Amino acid sequence: MLETKRLIHRRFSTRDLDKLIEMRVDSDVMRYLGGSKMQNPESLKNRLNFYISCYQDRGLGMHAMLWKNTHEMIGWSGLQPLENSNEIEVGYGMIKDFWGKGIASEAALMWLKYGFDEVGLERIVSVADEKNVASWKIMEKLGMKYVKNENHYGMDCVYYSITQKEFANSTREKSSSG
Repeated sequence: MLETKRLIHRRFSTRDLDKLIEMRVDSDVMRYLGGSKMQNPESLKNRLNFYISCYQDRGLGMHAMLWKNTHEMIGWSGLQPLENSNEIEVGYGMIKDFWGKGIASEAALMWLKYGFDEVGLERIVSVADEKNVASWKIMEKLGMKYVKNENHYGMDCVYYSITQKEFANSTREKSSSG
């Protein structure tokens, strides 16, 4: 279990399937997640099994994101293998009630630190539906750089990356200017 100021992150279990479906089938939430072809009960059951297998195979994976004050599951975030690649991606998403509060940035920053400092990754990537400008801004805020557009998860995506050295320099610059 990992924590930030406002969040608790714990591994998903099969008991989380109903809540995951409830969160991800909302039309606004699924809009940038491949729509109903990717966000339906059968696909989400497969997705949850993928998250759980990532813990066993790599020690990484998407985690349930809980609001610390209430322990309510409000979303997901973590590090996982990017499909059809040898890359590790940082990902995040949440229910609408928590949009616009800096939560995705808080979670993604924690995962970048974890990936570089604890796991020893050299590079982390992130992809988002090319229409999801809010997600791009989070990546850029974290110091990630746009690399290219690429198809992932059945969508045309922007593809960003950051190396451990770039992250360390970005973190150092932010702490000295703040």
